[in-house]
Amino acid sequence: MATSLSKPDRTLDQRGLLCPLPVINVNKAIQEISSGQVLEVLATDPGSKPDFDAWSKSRGHRIISVVEEQGPPKVYRFLIQRSK
Repeated sequence: MATSLSKPDRTLDQRGLLCPLPVINVNKAIQEISSGQVLEVLATDPGSKPDFDAWSKSRGHRIISVVEEQGPPKVYRFLIQRSK
């Protein structure tokens, strides 16, 4: 289990994949960690920000942070905490 919210329990690399694959894969991966644990997701799809926002609201999970790392390609680094 993570000792802080900034240290992920698992990392899921979704770089190079386009919607809907990152959302589908994150939905599966979040079910494989325990409640309260943190999943780090790396994505390059610019649509991942609104997609993960909508997904987390519908599923009840918490996006702790989103960091944009300049590229090329630009990488979006999400920390998502499983709520249930």
